[in-house]
Amino acid sequence: MTDAVALTFHGDGTPALANALLTAAEKHGARVTVMAVGRWLGRYPQMAQRVLHGGHELGNHTEHHLAIDRMSETLAYNEIEQCALRLEKLTGSRGRWFRQSQGQHATPEVRAAALRAGYSTLLSYDLDPMDYRDPGSDAVMRNVLSRIRGGDVVSMHLGHPGTVAALPQILDGLRERGLRPVTASELFPLTPPGGIVPS
Repeated sequence: MTDAVALTFHGDGTPALANALLTAAEKHGARVTVMAVGRWLGRYPQMAQRVLHGGHELGNHTEHHLAIDRMSETLAYNEIEQCALRLEKLTGSRGRWFRQSQGQHATPEVRAAALRAGYSTLLSYDLDPMDYRDPGSDAVMRNVLSRIRGGDVVSMHLGHPGTVAALPQILDGLRERGLRPVTASELFPLTPPGGIVPS
């Protein structure tokens, strides 16, 4: 079992909240993976470089964050491709990771659409602390630290004050448990084409 975990964040919300969370991570020496929603990057293009300049990584979380598993492969591809084009324009890269919107697992149609857009591996997650429901920072912290194990991918959200407030406590708790927060690419340096991690 590895001692690393990947903290991933749905990329949406105000730049102020996003910057506060990224700054908190950096103060603790942590790097995270931001799965950016394309319309968020369209509204706040400066956030792409803010994420990368902090040593974090960016991935594709579709253009509009709709229920992609209910779409045809063509519509799903358009959602993925639009976000990929934004990432490419803003950073010079489509990013390594794609995560389907509104679901932990992707249909075969979504996986095929992602592959067509250049994403050979999809990034799922093991742990969802439900921070988007705004349960408060203590609940977010407990929901992560009570269940996390080495090798886990955690799915959280940039645009929620409780998540920002919980992050320093989460990072301290990880350290106490001997766990290191890393980017998804650090956790999964080599992944099989067409795979989903974690499986």
